[in-house]
Amino acid sequence: MDWDDLRIFLAVARADSLSGAGRRLGIDASTVGRRVARLEGALGAKLFVKTPQGYALAPEGERLLPHAEAVEAALSGAEEALSGPGDLTGQLRIGAPDGCANYLLPQVCARLSEAHPQLEIQIVALPRVFNLSKREADMAIAVSQPQAGRLVVQRLTDYQLHLAAHEDYLRAHPPIRSREDLRGHRMIGYIADMIFDRELDYLTETGAEWAALTSNSVSVQMQAIRVGAGLGIVHDFAIPFCPGVRRVLADQISLRRSFWLIRHADDRRSQRMNRLADALAQGIRAEVARLQALVVP
Repeated sequence: MDWDDLRIFLAVARADSLSGAGRRLGIDASTVGRRVARLEGALGAKLFVKTPQGYALAPEGERLLPHAEAVEAALSGAEEALSGPGDLTGQLRIGAPDGCANYLLPQVCARLSEAHPQLEIQIVALPRVFNLSKREADMAIAVSQPQAGRLVVQRLTDYQLHLAAHEDYLRAHPPIRSREDLRGHRMIGYIADMIFDRELDYLTETGAEWAALTSNSVSVQMQAIRVGAGLGIVHDFAIPFCPGVRRVLADQISLRRSFWLIRHADDRRSQRMNRLADALAQGIRAEVARLQALVVP
């Protein structure tokens, strides 16, 4: 058994398909299939079960998985030990909710790229939780702390959210001096049955019973507010990107949430991943503080 075979095994286990593994490895699916069959033949064990959804790990594959991941971590550690603590290189895939991905990560990653020119950064913005065990991302940013899994979790920073609307909308509609005045105003928020984390159920805290315009994307919601479609809860750090958007009832409706950085437990032994996590954490904290300071009270 050699590392190249294990590398292909890990790719299939994480992608659940030969084609997905091939894309990750830069080889065609038929080659992946042949290499998996060769490894199974060498071990005398069936590692995967073909299902309508793709390739699932067989019991023997489940037993092999932690050992293959340990080999992967050991090789990565050896490379880091030989290369030393210089510039960060290679690929870093960051999964994040779209608010963070749109309004924070571009600036943070731009500075990280400038400091480490050989680092390839990928930002995956998806309104859902990432599966780090399948390596959908190297690290993920979440709005709540996970309660299960072999993960390393650290609190990044708190951030503020407020009810907001564009000044054009506010001029064209009745004044809002209290929560009661919100009745009759158009509200913007999340699609209720697509809220993947209870921390995103913002409108409930305003007392609104329904929203006239909804999206599973906080960035789409913000753009709807920007064009005067109504009022919605927005991140304070997003307001500087939308001239004319103003906070409403800031002294009565104020939400606090947190960002969490999540990594696979095996990565804590990696000097490279620790350095990347530290740089990302420092960058996000600084960027949230900078942008929130720009918001007019």
